[in-house]
Amino acid sequence: MSKNIDWSNLGFGYMETDKRFVSNFKDGAWDEGGLIDDPTVTMSECACVLQYAQTVFEGLKAYTTEDGKIVCFRPDLNASRLADSARRLEMPVFPEDKFVEAIVKTVEANIDYVPPYGSGATLYIRPYMYGKNAVIGVKPADEYEFRVFCTPVGPYFKGGAKPITIRVCDFDRAAPHGTGHIKAGLNYAMSLHAIVDAHNEGYDENMYLDAATRTKVEETGGANFIFITKDGKLVTPKSESILPSITRRSLMVVAEKYLGLEVEHREVYFDELKDFAECGLCGTAAVISPVGKIVDHGKEICFPSGMDEMGPITKKLYDTLTGIQMGRIEAPEGWIKVIKE
Repeated sequence: MSKNIDWSNLGFGYMETDKRFVSNFKDGAWDEGGLIDDPTVTMSECACVLQYAQTVFEGLKAYTTEDGKIVCFRPDLNASRLADSARRLEMPVFPEDKFVEAIVKTVEANIDYVPPYGSGATLYIRPYMYGKNAVIGVKPADEYEFRVFCTPVGPYFKGGAKPITIRVCDFDRAAPHGTGHIKAGLNYAMSLHAIVDAHNEGYDENMYLDAATRTKVEETGGANFIFITKDGKLVTPKSESILPSITRRSLMVVAEKYLGLEVEHREVYFDELKDFAECGLCGTAAVISPVGKIVDHGKEICFPSGMDEMGPITKKLYDTLTGIQMGRIEAPEGWIKVIKE
């Protein structure tokens, strides 16, 4: 029985749901884990996560498809990315098959919070892991907790996706051999000042350039870039310090296999931007946010697609990927994990 929630007016915020999944790592092994009711976390005041930010996370969604199934989109890729993140922060890897099982169990236990098809809302799922025991010297923890909670969220853009204005940021997001390629809490902590500053200056987002040369496009604080050339190619920036967005990787397949577009995943130099026809940001939350204008210290780069609506090819990419997610278009094998028929 669906919860009595005003689905069409949900914001993008946290709402406590009934159950969450918890598993603990102690004495070198993960326990079986299970669902619990209590949304609070209790740990030592000296827990490694509180002292040295030893935490990694993921984000994905469950939603109702056109034919009434409840599904997730490519959770196996979230599992492998969390494993990569854990290795980089010297954390034990949570088994990838158990990760997918935990997602399924958490959604099943909160099935009444999955919004109905057509509402624009989804069930956002947040798996995360952190170092739990007391650590005062700088070193990895010995005990860890893996948790999954979920919360219903409204559409990222109320009333449709209007193109946004972003600025070239003076801060660096990630060092060349740093942690930009993993989903660690610390990467997001350092982006908070930059995004608040951008908003204060009247911009929607930041464009981060590569820290070494400041000549190449990297990403924003929470999304990868996509560009469309004037001759209709999809170009996505390649860098060792960009988070490998699951949405971006999926859009590259959609572009090539469904829309017949040429796809280039390569280094993108900032001085190329003036030659692109369309620009967007892609990620789990919004799928694609169209970008109408980039401001580089007062100098404006305006994309031909304009400030009124998504560019035509970006729109096709968006419609095709959301069509696959919502069951209107047949998905490539293995992309859709059915939780409830």
